[in-house]
Amino acid sequence: MLEILAENRLLVSINNSVSISKQVLKAILLMVAFAAVIIALTRPAWNPKPRDVKRHGRDVVILLDVSKSMLAEDIKPSRLERAKLAVRDLMEKINGDRIGIVTFAGNTSVKCPLTQDYAFARLALNQISTESTTRGGTNVGDAIREAANKVFDEQVKEYKDIILITDCNDSEGSFPVQAAQDAGAKGIRIIAVGLGNPDEGARIPIVGADGTKSFLKYDGREVWASLDENTLRQIAAATPGGAYIPVQTGTFDLGQIYSNLIYSAGKRELEATTILEYDEKFQIFIALGLILIVCEVFVSERKKDEN
Repeated sequence: MLEILAENRLLVSINNSVSISKQVLKAILLMVAFAAVIIALTRPAWNPKPRDVKRHGRDVVILLDVSKSMLAEDIKPSRLERAKLAVRDLMEKINGDRIGIVTFAGNTSVKCPLTQDYAFARLALNQISTESTTRGGTNVGDAIREAANKVFDEQVKEYKDIILITDCNDSEGSFPVQAAQDAGAKGIRIIAVGLGNPDEGARIPIVGADGTKSFLKYDGREVWASLDENTLRQIAAATPGGAYIPVQTGTFDLGQIYSNLIYSAGKRELEATTILEYDEKFQIFIALGLILIVCEVFVSERKKDEN
């Protein structure tokens, strides 16, 4: 570039007045300053110190019906899919509480034990379908017993909730109200959410291997699954502070239900977690970078006069 802008005799004079070593020094100062700023952006820290963090919350178990009747489409896209969407809404609002997921039909399966790892709970929820249990039917009573006896901590008799989401077509004669009374004696509250048409009910769709859609039949007649609101009211009433939410074929916000009935309720101290706190030292590298930049400005590229 200098060869274009200056004559040869001037170019010789300029080159003779510039110190290559000082140019190298200025370049090194800028590179080290740039590296110091990059290190500062990574927020370096050391001197770790352990600190115990106390957590407070409740234990909440989602007891989700995955029987064939939950495929009924009187709620779009289906009772089961609408229930799963509602649980996802709840997980957006849950804060501090431990959550567990239990599915049931003819038998019961724990899909997610009580945890504060909400990402794992979402993963478990996404994998739930009517194939999540190995036996057909609807066994509400045993599902309540399973959650009460195998998921919750029996040493604590407070701060425990079951959110039961079902159409309550109990086909097993499992005495769900008695199961709810036993759960209530252990300090467990049941919030029952009823899905489905309580009067006419709805047919249960079945998709064949060739993609054709038909409806479930029994003895040659189509099965219509209706919502049993009476039983769900008794289940909720059998536990202290229990509530029945009659969604039927409407819409509902489980996150809001959680906020109103659970998040605002009393909480217990959960197991403390130990975290490491570090002393952040990024200020040192920011200061170093600024000092080097200032030094680079004051370093001249010219040689010292020899005279």
